[in-house]
Amino acid sequence: MEIISNPEKVFRKIQGYKLKRKQVGFIPTMGALHEGHLSLIRKARKENDIVVVSIFVNPIQFGQGEDYNAYPRVKNADSAKCKKEKVDMIFYPKARDIYPDGYLTYVEVERLSNCLCGRYREGHFKGVTTVVLKLLNIVHPDTAYFGLKDYQQFIIIRKMVRDLNLNVKIKPMPLIRETDGLAMSSRNKYLDNDQRKEALLLSRSLFSVKKMIQNGEKRAVKLKKEVYRILLSGRLLKKRYIDYISIADPDNLDDLKIIHGHCVILIAVWIGKARLIDNIII
Repeated sequence: MEIISNPEKVFRKIQGYKLKRKQVGFIPTMGALHEGHLSLIRKARKENDIVVVSIFVNPIQFGQGEDYNAYPRVKNADSAKCKKEKVDMIFYPKARDIYPDGYLTYVEVERLSNCLCGRYREGHFKGVTTVVLKLLNIVHPDTAYFGLKDYQQFIIIRKMVRDLNLNVKIKPMPLIRETDGLAMSSRNKYLDNDQRKEALLLSRSLFSVKKMIQNGEKRAVKLKKEVYRILLSGRLLKKRYIDYISIADPDNLDDLKIIHGHCVILIAVWIGKARLIDNIII
């Protein structure tokens, strides 16, 4: 397994693989790898000749007062996990490799980036799409794998790839949960024992609403009331800590008042210092 920080060296290596007609799978991450990330790597390993993982804590997707400096960085542990999963290359750039002095160019998917998390994290998705576009241009994968833990991010990246005619397949992968239902996240490390127990209310509310829909409830207002009821049943979560509860069209994130077919239910809340997101597709 190679660990490379220089974008030009990565590009040249990948072009060499492509000349040999190797299929390249790519998993972009910010590190602190957990089972959710590893599920993407394993899928890529099954489907490709070459597997590349990028590890880069992207400064431009963090807003003022967010946790860029505190975000977990565990290079040795991440490298060991990648090696165990038979990753061929880790792309481990520094910020100056991605954003050299004088950098001025950004890409943004309008409308989709301004709702849900975009309302509360100004500029976040502009930072995400900019870095993902740059990584795709450096790695030139045949397939890039994205977990559905951040459903809005997936929809935005898929739209960017379609709109800009990028020659890469974007493959969604299922959200991975802990055995108790908590959605896996690098930010779960911020939770103490009481907060982690409280965080289970997110998945509990989603599973409850899924059952209501399966039993015939189609009114979004009723379903949202159930989510609020469960979230606020604990000791720590207060209404002011809930950024949003959304019942939306899974293709374009438009709010739904009545569910006629498929939908996605999305939640974002603060528990202590951790901003947690979760969703379920129905």
